[in-house]
Amino acid sequence: MFDPVYIDQGNIRYPQALRLYFADRIPSVMTRGNLDLLHEQQYRPFVALFCSIKCSETVICQTYELAHALRDAGVTVISGFHSPLEKECLEILLRGEQLVIACPARSIERLRLPVTWRTALENERLLLLSPFEEEQKRPTSARALVRNQFIAALADAVLITHATPGGRSESFCHELYTEGKPLFALDTVENTNLFNLGAEPLRPDRITGRESLLRLFDNPLRREE
Repeated sequence: MFDPVYIDQGNIRYPQALRLYFADRIPSVMTRGNLDLLHEQQYRPFVALFCSIKCSETVICQTYELAHALRDAGVTVISGFHSPLEKECLEILLRGEQLVIACPARSIERLRLPVTWRTALENERLLLLSPFEEEQKRPTSARALVRNQFIAALADAVLITHATPGGRSESFCHELYTEGKPLFALDTVENTNLFNLGAEPLRPDRITGRESLLRLFDNPLRREE
C-alpha cells in the first residue's frame, strides 16, 4: 500500500477533472494509498483547504474550529498540508474517520512518511497524490503553484482561511473564482479582500452534517462532467 503507483491518462482511474484542467500537461499522476478513495467523490464532495503561512490569531482560532467541523462532518479534505497551520489541520483531521488526500509539492516516490500518515494509509483513510516525477524531490515556488492548481482541479470547492491582499494567494483565488470554482473563505474582517473577489463567507458552525455539505460545497461544474 505504501509503494508508489503511476496512473496515466489511459488509466480508468485517472481523474477526469485533471484532463479538463491540464489537458496533456500532466500525463501521469504518482499515487500512494488506496486509489479506490478517488471514487468517493461520487458520494461526497472533495473540499480543498488552503491555509496561509501568515494570519491573525482570530483566523488561526477559526481555522482550528473549521478543521474540527470538517472532521466531525466527515468531509473529504484535499490539501498540500505544507504550511504550519495546514499541518496542524491534518493532525486534527487524521483523528477522525473521514478520508484525507495529501498532495505534496514534490515527488512522493521516496517521501518519508510520518507515523500518523502510515497509520492512516494502513486504515485506507489517506491517499497521497503528486503530479511530479521521481527526480523532482524538493518543493519549489513553481511546483507549489502547480500543486495548488492540481488540488483545486480535483476539488469540488475551495476553502481558504486567509490570503494577503495583493499577494499570490489572492491572485490564485481570483483565478479560481473566474473559472467558476466554488470559493469560500473564513468569515472574518481579514478576508474582506476575498469577499470582494466573490468568495462566500463561511463559519465553521455551518458545517453540521452531510446535507449542509451538499448545499455548501455542491459544484455545478462537476455535475456537467
